[in-house]
This record gives sequence, C-alpha cells and structure tokens, in this order.
Amino acid sequence: MDARISKAAEVDSRPANNLLRRLSQADYALLAPHVTVDNAAANELLYNPGDDVQVVHFPCGPSLATFLVPNEDGRDVETILVGREGAVGGIVSEGYLPAYTRICVKFGGPFAHLNVAKLEAAKQRSPSLRHVFARYADCMLAQIFQSTACNAIHSIEQRTAKWILAAMERTGDENSVPLTHEQLATLLGVGRSYASRVLQSFRAEGVLETRRGSILVRNRDGLRLRACLCNDAVKMHFEEVLRGVYPTEEASPSSAQG
Repeated sequence: MDARISKAAEVDSRPANNLLRRLSQADYALLAPHVTVDNAAANELLYNPGDDVQVVHFPCGPSLATFLVPNEDGRDVETILVGREGAVGGIVSEGYLPAYTRICVKFGGPFAHLNVAKLEAAKQRSPSLRHVFARYADCMLAQIFQSTACNAIHSIEQRTAKWILAAMERTGDENSVPLTHEQLATLLGVGRSYASRVLQSFRAEGVLETRRGSILVRNRDGLRLRACLCNDAVKMHFEEVLRGVYPTEEASPSSAQG
C-alpha cells in the first residue's frame, strides 16, 4: 500500500500532462531534469512552417494547442487539437526537422517544454521511452486521418458538436469552453457568419448558450446526439494503443499512469 501511495504521489508531482504521467518512473527520471513549465497565452505561436523544431511542447491541464495549415488564400485551417493527452513538435524526429504546419496555443495555460535533443538522448537510453512516444505518434496520425475523413463526409452541424465536445474533454470543463465564434469558424474551415448560424440553431434547440468569448453547454447528451462519432473512434484507438492517456469523463489527469 505504501509503495502504491508513493508511486501515485510521484506521478502527481509531474506536470499535468497525461503522456508524461504515462511514463514509468525510470523513464520520466531521464527527462525530469530538462523539463520546464510556464504559462502560455492563447494564440501564442509555437512554430511557423519551416521553423527548426527544437522543443517539444506538452499542454498541461486545460491548455490546448492546435495545428493550422496555411492556404494560398491566406486562411489557416485547423486540423487537430492537442491537449493534455499529448504533445506537439519533435515527437519522433531524430535531429533537424522543419515544422510543416503552424502550431499555436489554442487555450492558454501551463505548458511543459523539453528540448528535442534531450528527448532523443533519453530515447537512445530507454527502448520503453522510445516505445511510448512512437505509440503516441501513431495515435496522433490516427487523429489526423479521422479529421480528414470527418471534414469530407460530415455536416457542419455534426463537426461543430464534435469540436465542442472534444474541447470540453481536453479542458476538463463539464459545461463550457472558451471558444469564440471566430475560433469555431477556423476549426470548421467556414466563415464566421456560417458558424454563428449553426450556434444559433443549437441555442434555439436548448443545447447550448453563447456568451462573450465562450460557449456554455446546457444539454451535453443533446450535443452528443448531434455530433459525429469521430471523437469516439479516436478515443477507442488511444485506449487500444496508450490506455488511460486520452482525457475522458471517467479518467482524470492523475489517473493516466498505467
């Protein structure tokens, strides 16, 4: 019993990122001296396309990062959100790797940071550490595949409900997310007026309310009924590949060790 309590306390002392808390004590000890934590503001730029990826960023707690793909018309289209279940930048790279997309902070808050060279050195010392990050890269790729399919076949209404639910799961808020009409429009790849009309229809159905700078969910079950099943597919793959890492209502960040 004392050993289990000691192990839980050790995990809880780490940054509130499920991927870092998934690591064994021995593997995390290889990284711990090089991990720093600070607060990042919403919309803070982490990488531009072509930048040398030198630091891995781990969203902690309610923080979110997003990948944005620049287009020739000047618009950025968001592809996936990354919260406390993962990391952005240099996950499986070995040495120099230019960023392909723009990576920004979506919802501000604490982020842990780790130099890519330090991570690679630790991977060379520990096959199990290398294994965890390779598995996370697989999960991220599945998330990208699912997002591509979702954009092709699901309605704007379904995708709106999906994005709101995904943001709620990652931030850990049971009722609301700090998502503006403009941010939602960027997530969906549509104009702001279109996103506003969709939100108005959800509000008329009693599913949610919009407030300045946030969306308040009044009927979570109703929102789920309007969402596609893409989130569920991603969560299922995470559970098969890295059990306990993806945020759920049943699992708090401190329960990610497994």
